[in-house]
Amino acid sequence: MREKELRLALICYGGVSLAVYMHGITKEIWRLARASRAQHDPLTESEPGDDLYRVLLQDIEQEFGLKLRVLVDVIAGASAGGINGIFLGQAIATGQSLEPLTDLWLTSADVEKLIDPDARPLSRLTKFWAVPIAWFMLGRRGSTLERTVEFAARKEVRSKLSNFVRARWFAPPFGGKMFSGLLLDAFDAMAAAGSGAPLLPPEQPLDLFVTVTDFHGYPQRLRLHSPEEVVETEHRLILSFSDRRSQPRYLGDPAELVFAARATASFPGAFPPFTIEELDKVLAYRKREWPTREAFLTRALPLQKAVGAAEKTILIDGSVLANAPFRPAIAALRDRPARREIERRFVYIDPTPNLRAVRLPGVAPDTQLPGFFATIFGALSDIPREQPIRDNLDTIEARSRRIRRTSRIIDAIRPEVEQAIEAAFGKTLFLNRPTPSRLPVWRAKAQDMAARQSGYAYASYGHLKLSGVVEEVVLLLFDLLPSSERQSISRLRSAIWSAVREAGIADVGALSVGGATDAVIQFFRNHDLGFRIRRLRLLAQQIEEIGAQDDCPRDAVELVRTVIFDELSRYLTRQMPDFYDDDMRAAAAKGCETPQAALDALAAARDLQLVDNEADTALANALAALPRPERRRMLLTYLGFPFYDIATLPLLAVDGQDEFQPVKVDRIAPEDATAIREGGAEATLKGIQFNNFGAFFSRTYRENDYLWGRLHGADRLVDIVVSALPKGKVLPAGRVLAIKNRLFRSILRQERPRLLRIEALLDSLEREIG
Repeated sequence: MREKELRLALICYGGVSLAVYMHGITKEIWRLARASRAQHDPLTESEPGDDLYRVLLQDIEQEFGLKLRVLVDVIAGASAGGINGIFLGQAIATGQSLEPLTDLWLTSADVEKLIDPDARPLSRLTKFWAVPIAWFMLGRRGSTLERTVEFAARKEVRSKLSNFVRARWFAPPFGGKMFSGLLLDAFDAMAAAGSGAPLLPPEQPLDLFVTVTDFHGYPQRLRLHSPEEVVETEHRLILSFSDRRSQPRYLGDPAELVFAARATASFPGAFPPFTIEELDKVLAYRKREWPTREAFLTRALPLQKAVGAAEKTILIDGSVLANAPFRPAIAALRDRPARREIERRFVYIDPTPNLRAVRLPGVAPDTQLPGFFATIFGALSDIPREQPIRDNLDTIEARSRRIRRTSRIIDAIRPEVEQAIEAAFGKTLFLNRPTPSRLPVWRAKAQDMAARQSGYAYASYGHLKLSGVVEEVVLLLFDLLPSSERQSISRLRSAIWSAVREAGIADVGALSVGGATDAVIQFFRNHDLGFRIRRLRLLAQQIEEIGAQDDCPRDAVELVRTVIFDELSRYLTRQMPDFYDDDMRAAAAKGCETPQAALDALAAARDLQLVDNEADTALANALAALPRPERRRMLLTYLGFPFYDIATLPLLAVDGQDEFQPVKVDRIAPEDATAIREGGAEATLKGIQFNNFGAFFSRTYRENDYLWGRLHGADRLVDIVVSALPKGKVLPAGRVLAIKNRLFRSILRQERPRLLRIEALLDSLEREIG
């Protein structure tokens, strides 16, 4: 059975009250991940409501021979998307349920619950003169209320809007402490429901990123030619969480997650800016401890903490400057473990792709010149928030393009490389019979031959490889430092390079046309993880091509594939900080003073030569199971890898150690989920009213948007899963629609007892689904 992981990196946009809609989507993602876990782990069972996703995975396994596992291992979010990303991350890491959140969203995400007690009207006479204005605006013919709100919900919306209008002016109407308290309630509800098995395999980390905006900013030093250094103010902040090195899996204390959720969703003008003082008061009122407070502030606000300003830092909505946080998610692809074939997807959730987040009444159409206030407001708020993600998609596509170009180069030079290998090894009697003792000898001979035959290209390749190895070592040592000591990486980099130069490794002639000196070879044997990882990845691609042949024994192919990914995982693990113990961290802490000692400690901790020997043994035994032609093909690829690496490393110098397949990008948005109803957000969502605050004014709105979130999520997730089938394999469109319809009807049955205010919509959807 062919095994494959469909890894999802989620990017969750902001959307104010459309957070309720996004909760519905993330709930479906959570259900799919649970069904996938149950499909692969015999010790766990699928939960009610997950069965149809599991049936889909079982159908794929039975029909196409593909055991597909769906994982969510990277989440990045801003504002409302940040909140939902945090909750989803907590559920994935801990095995907790998202079910308790649904009732909280439906009951508590209401203007009457969110409004600050100090901002509420004290009596019906408070700002009595504003009531006629509100009634005039909402009651006139053709008003927003009349056009968009069902008759049954108008009384509720009109009443809440009236109170909202009479609340205090020129100050945020919603309460920060109340918001923090509701977030704490949500995490408590998840914990009270109990924990199950995490939704990721033990070796697979979860990385969570949340964007926030530092209102006043913090200084960042930039090095120039002239002047040598300048200081600029940076306002973007990324709060990161990971469950690496934690047993049991653990993203952070609930107070830390509330910190991130409250800060990222401090929508300007609606919620007050967030400060650590606010959270301290909420925790004190509830008599809750926060034992990791100082460590968290040191990690989350290192510069502010270093100068004693963390408690005074003012944070506002993360979507102001980074509403589509692709960048940290892209960076997180580095050093991901790999135990089987991988298909990486970036999935971004955009609740309103064709609607502006902020829409001023009376603003001129796009074809006319904007007025004075519209120009100012758009420049300050609307335009930054609505910037397209073209730059992020270009980055992803450039990475995928480099990987595809590398594959084409390897295919083009393969005949010449194989001819050279066969010329050198063809007279070897036992070439087709690899053993653990023969493989290292053949490998060393092939590397020496590649260095001599590549001519001048080897010197440039060698120095490029040396720079990459040194930089990887520097980054790892830097990551091993305590967060309080990560002030500047440049000093550590300078110290490590000094040690490299003192050893003669970077001297002129150390890497030349004739090859490398003994000192360089030993350095690469101790530290060059990248070469080993790239070689195994090329073997993984080769065995996939062999496995696509119908005449090759499946069990032999799977044995080789398993060995390749097992050994690849051992090398990848040594790139990750959580592999190393406290002794190694202590050596890293002294890296600037004694860099050679840090290098020696790292070499000993990695013990790559031992891993090489064990990998040779496992690989030789596995290759013996292949038929002779396929075995020879794999050996030629293995021994020819130095030739391929010399030709292609310049292309992969940027990301040669990342996941090695091109990345695909998918979107989940109302416009994309058309299996039930077309028309996008305007035809389905109610929260888009009142500048995306609409769902705060009506439970009916929230029930509507939550239900559509689940339906749209199910619609798009089926598309994404089906698109991961092997090349040339498809499910007929009619069958895909039948799978979706079963999911849709299951969702309606599950939600009908809970969603009592939208019975008409539920009945209509039953008819539309058919």
